[in-house]
Amino acid sequence: MVSNGTPEKKAAGASPDQLTAAFGRQLSLASRSIHADDYTNTHPAVAPPMHVSTTYRYSDNPDKLLPWSEMDPSTLDESYIYSREKSPNSTRYEAILSSLLGGPAVSYASGLAAFHAMIVFLNPKRVAIGGGYHGCHGILKLMKKLNGLEQVELEYDDDLAKLQKGDVIHVETPVNPTGEARDLAFYRQRADELGCYLTVDATFAPPPLQDPFRYGAEIVMHSATKYFGGHSDMLSGVLAIHPERAHGKDGQPGWLSELREERLHLGGVMGNFEGWLGVRSLRTLELRVKRQSESTQHLVDWLASQKRARDNVVSEMVYKMQHSSLQDEASQPDSWLSKQMPNGHGPVFSLWLRSEEHAKRFPSKLFLFHHATSLGGVESLVEWRAMSDSTVDRRLVRVSIGVEGWEDLRDDLLQGFQALSEELKN
Repeated sequence: MVSNGTPEKKAAGASPDQLTAAFGRQLSLASRSIHADDYTNTHPAVAPPMHVSTTYRYSDNPDKLLPWSEMDPSTLDESYIYSREKSPNSTRYEAILSSLLGGPAVSYASGLAAFHAMIVFLNPKRVAIGGGYHGCHGILKLMKKLNGLEQVELEYDDDLAKLQKGDVIHVETPVNPTGEARDLAFYRQRADELGCYLTVDATFAPPPLQDPFRYGAEIVMHSATKYFGGHSDMLSGVLAIHPERAHGKDGQPGWLSELREERLHLGGVMGNFEGWLGVRSLRTLELRVKRQSESTQHLVDWLASQKRARDNVVSEMVYKMQHSSLQDEASQPDSWLSKQMPNGHGPVFSLWLRSEEHAKRFPSKLFLFHHATSLGGVESLVEWRAMSDSTVDRRLVRVSIGVEGWEDLRDDLLQGFQALSEELKN
């Protein structure tokens, strides 16, 4: 397939597998971020066009018309009918995500729309869930109102023992807002023992930091608003399905077609513009995430060293801090954490300042960090977390690292602590 080092391009019959077929191997994450959607190209433009239409013309040739029930959903232009079902921009976006995440991806209007769709699809009677993002707990509360869904605590063995076949163990790792990681191999084992589905919210550790499918997750969820979007300008959610679950057997539908069918009726489809923004953003995913992860590690190491040294403004202001790299297992090469996150830790960590007043005032002392909620963008953010989450300790400050120079961010944090210290003394 390869001649003189140049892969032959398929003239026809383009498919998601064309790059693997051409090179005889899977390309790198960076290359797939840019080329995994090439098979969807229907226009010679290098930059993908943005399609804003909500409806699409049928063929003028009556012989090519097929009723909905006979259409092949894997075809492209021939099967575009209405954008609540699918659109060219979301198709490209899902093509890239499917390659990067390692399983067929279905996009949604937001991360919570994706979580809601997942719970509706699996339809458990009980869900084990830990702390994590409060919005997911809100969805489960709504489901309890509708059908009596029971929520149990993920980290309590007695609660896990209440689960039965068909229930869900939902693991968010790393955890919002602290950035600590959970052991996916452990929860896979518990899911097997109990006959449960394992679903994973991996928003805080996107590729290349973590691959939950390696640990047998049935569905991997991301709030794509964060790192997949990467520029604080789009809302999106995604569910990626384990390949063994995606496609049906013996004439039975697979999870992929069923999730798409249910999305059509739930109406949680993402907009055309967001699909276009998502494709743009995924091109630089690996570059951004690696930089953010490395900068975060430098900053966490510096902050931790300041706390250990004592007698400085950081130890004076910071009561404690949390991040997956600070967990005991992070220093052990053969630990579950080192295996689960071999390429680095997530770009979010949390600080507990000495008082609620400290945490409330600190963000206003910084120059490079925007005081805002959310995370994952190219810009660094800091949030007095009580502004958007009523469940957290009011001393908590969540930090999301962008792509600025880490030394500049370090100096900004330092001068911010110094300014806060001076203000409190006065």
